[in-house]
Amino acid sequence: MSFESDLLAILPRLRRFAATLSRDRADGDDLCQTALERALKARHQWQPGTRLDSWMYRIMRNLWIDEGRARQRAARTFVPAEAGENVGHAGDRDVEAHLMLSDVDRAMQSLPAEQREAIALVLVEGLSYKQAAEILGIPMGTLTSRLVRGRGALIGMLGEAA
Repeated sequence: MSFESDLLAILPRLRRFAATLSRDRADGDDLCQTALERALKARHQWQPGTRLDSWMYRIMRNLWIDEGRARQRAARTFVPAEAGENVGHAGDRDVEAHLMLSDVDRAMQSLPAEQREAIALVLVEGLSYKQAAEILGIPMGTLTSRLVRGRGALIGMLGEAA
């Protein structure tokens, strides 16, 4: 198979992980597209025989971190969001967001980013603990701890929703 067809094969998983990171499907699609562009430009850096999905998850996570830093810098540069609170209301977006989010989505999104990333990689994407720890750049014990806390929080939240 070619590099491009291998990327296409894992695209649904990449989109799901991007949506989990960004907490929004549209932002997740933008993140996924940016990650794919970066991967295509850097295809010479990927080593055939290694896991393409792990490589892509790492690219995506690094992009997400970079975008978060850029948003923080912009927040310090521009006026606060509250300054435009009464300018208009995106009611259609609010309704759409409520319709799209299931109980599990809401519970996942309320988790701290560290727990959400760990759960997305291990429980949703099916990566091994070792692979997820490598992607996140953390020790296996830290990953395990994040998974335990995240699972417990999800069970608690979903139990309350039932």
